[in-house]
Amino acid sequence: MPKKVDHQQRRTLIADALMRVAADQGLEAVSLRHVATEAGVSAGMVQHYFRTKDEMMAFALSVVRERSQIRVTEAVARLGEAPAPRLLLRTIIAALLPLDAHTRDDGRVALAFLAYTAVRPTAATGLREGTAQLTAFIASILPAGRGDTAARGLLALMEGLGVHLLGGQYTPEQALAALDAHLDLLFG
Repeated sequence: MPKKVDHQQRRTLIADALMRVAADQGLEAVSLRHVATEAGVSAGMVQHYFRTKDEMMAFALSVVRERSQIRVTEAVARLGEAPAPRLLLRTIIAALLPLDAHTRDDGRVALAFLAYTAVRPTAATGLREGTAQLTAFIASILPAGRGDTAARGLLALMEGLGVHLLGGQYTPEQALAALDAHLDLLFG
C-alpha cells in the first residue's frame, strides 16, 4: 500500500523552516538547500513544493500577510462595533508594527522581502495590489479632503517606524508616540 502523504503538512513544515531561516538570517540567506536543512528534509522535497526562490519568497510574504491579517482582525474586533476612525487606524497600524518579539520576526521577513523586490520588481506584483487596497481603505477612513496622498504618507510612516523598530533606533513607546502625533495632525 502506498504511503499517504499530507501535502499541506509538508508545505507547512517547509514554510515554517523558510520563515525561521528568513527571520534569523535574512531572505538573502534563503535557498532551497538552507530551507531543506532547517526543515530536516531533502532539497528535492523543497523543490517539489517551490520550484524557484521567487516562489519561496512570495510564499514567505503570504505567510507574513496572513499572520498580520489575523492580528489586525483580532485587534479591530476588540474595539467593538463602529470604532472612531482615528482609533481604528491606530489599532490597525499598531497591529502591523513589529512591537514585540513575535511580530519582529514577521517584520524582518517583510522588510527583507521589500529589499528583495527592489532588485526583482516582478516579485512585487502581489505586494503592489495589497498596497493599493490598503491605501484605498485608509483613504476612505481619513477625514474628508485627506485622500490618497495622506493615506500613502501614513503607510510610509508605518513602514519607516517598522524599520526603526527593527533596527532598535525606536522603542515601541517612541514609535507609538510618533504614530499618535501623526494621527493627531491628520484628524485635528
